[in-house]
Amino acid sequence: MQIGLIKIDKPIALAPMEDVTGVAFRLVCKRMGADIVYTEFVNSEGLIRENVRTIKKMAFEEEERPFGIQIYGSIEGSMERAAAMAESFQPDLIDINCGCWVKDIAMRGAGAGLLRDLPRMEGIVSRVVKSVVTPVTVKTRLGWDSESIKIVDVAKMVENVGAKALTIHCRTRAQGHKGEPDFSWIPQVKQAVGIPIFVNGGLDTPEKIKRAFDETGCDGVMIGQAAINNPWIFRQARYYMQHNELLAAPDLDERVRVLFEHLRLSVLQKGEQRAVLEFRKHYTGYLRDLPNVAKIRSELMHFTEMSPIMDHIQHYVAWLTSTEPITTAENPQ
Repeated sequence: MQIGLIKIDKPIALAPMEDVTGVAFRLVCKRMGADIVYTEFVNSEGLIRENVRTIKKMAFEEEERPFGIQIYGSIEGSMERAAAMAESFQPDLIDINCGCWVKDIAMRGAGAGLLRDLPRMEGIVSRVVKSVVTPVTVKTRLGWDSESIKIVDVAKMVENVGAKALTIHCRTRAQGHKGEPDFSWIPQVKQAVGIPIFVNGGLDTPEKIKRAFDETGCDGVMIGQAAINNPWIFRQARYYMQHNELLAAPDLDERVRVLFEHLRLSVLQKGEQRAVLEFRKHYTGYLRDLPNVAKIRSELMHFTEMSPIMDHIQHYVAWLTSTEPITTAENPQ
């Protein structure tokens, strides 16, 4: 698979996710084997208005390459200008979000809303492609709903106007994240176009990832929600694809080490209070299936500083590896 100067055999990419794929999480996933990583959704209108927080979303570390900035919007001129601003950060890819199903975005004609106005989608992709040198890619869904699936035509259109790859979330906008993805469209898309095709949606185990490659003929896969609860999935999937057997799950020491690494990186990037509050979504993944974990997660939600969190988790780990009753920072024994 080749996009511009990027050449990777069967890449496994981290999907763009709002409030998730900041620098810290991208670095963790990269170190776990993600081949390509992307920013959170970057609002084109926020960029052209020079909103500081929106601009900061495009910052990245060299370690993250190959790296993509994903932009979204419904106005051709704004997307064109936003793409030029994104290119100034020197990413490896600029991705256009034509797949976000969230009401506030889709119902305003951006994200998956563009699937209801294909001429507008074509105009946006075309103008973005012409405005930058960086390879432009597109991420979309099968269609707005089950009655309006035109993904083969969409694939032809984005290829014709110069997009270098297409990622397809194999659900409709109406499905959101619910229901089974339909990968049966991918072989038809592959026959219709020559650009690399990535698939996305419901790929939450190494077995499913390998099956997607084997059964659809796709060039790459993109992992979203599954990576939040299991950032090791990239390493696990690659091992399964190479050896046809499952890699052992990370042990407790590794889970805690990566949790702490992720938390420290988040604090460095966002500041302590914001990082700690936003990190709460990750406790379930790192600590899942451990004894008494519901109680521990509940207690961790009360902290607003990093040090007490790390102390609390270390105390919990000590209890897990001993026969002593567990104590907590709030309820010592």
